[in-house]
Amino acid sequence: MPKKERKLTKAEEKRKAVFDAVDQKMREDGYKRTDLTVGVVLANILAIVVMLPFVIISVVVFGIFVPSGEMNTDITLLTYVVLLVGIIVLAVIHEGIHGLTWGAFAKNHYKSIEFGVIWKMLTPYCACTEALKRWQYILGSAMPTVVLGIALTALAIVLKSALAELLAVVLILGGGGDLIIIIKSLMYKSQGGDVLFYDHPYECGVVAFEKIDN
Repeated sequence: MPKKERKLTKAEEKRKAVFDAVDQKMREDGYKRTDLTVGVVLANILAIVVMLPFVIISVVVFGIFVPSGEMNTDITLLTYVVLLVGIIVLAVIHEGIHGLTWGAFAKNHYKSIEFGVIWKMLTPYCACTEALKRWQYILGSAMPTVVLGIALTALAIVLKSALAELLAVVLILGGGGDLIIIIKSLMYKSQGGDVLFYDHPYECGVVAFEKIDN
């Protein structure tokens, strides 16, 4: 039975139209296309696995600097509200850092950056509608988790707050999808030609375009 296609949002349809034009132009210019994507369900499962070592590092570092007797572990109704609001705000900041980094490298800068929300999954996203070099794409993918993971762990230590450390763990786990795409990008074996990486317009992943010399 053929796989049922997901209905695209209007923003995704617009990005797909732009991408299709880019794809055609790249092929005409002698580039070979390779999709480096992963299913959303599989990405969510693998995200936990690949980020577990980083979660352990964060928790261990927090535990070293903040003995259990000095840790603030008070839990109230307000704690849950702060946690929920914190996750939402930090998720938006996460996507903002993607955009800031990719936009700094894109030829059209921040005109090539799009933000939105997948309402069915209540998930904010950032997309770059311009091809980037491999290291630029990878750096932009990694920056949110690196910045927020380190910053929140440090904040948790300063405040001796278990809640702040929990937020750090959630944000680190949230970067799992990015790490999977980074791994797939690093595993892509170039044949020695010019390689550009373009955000897939509606799937979880990236598309590699490599110049093939005939």
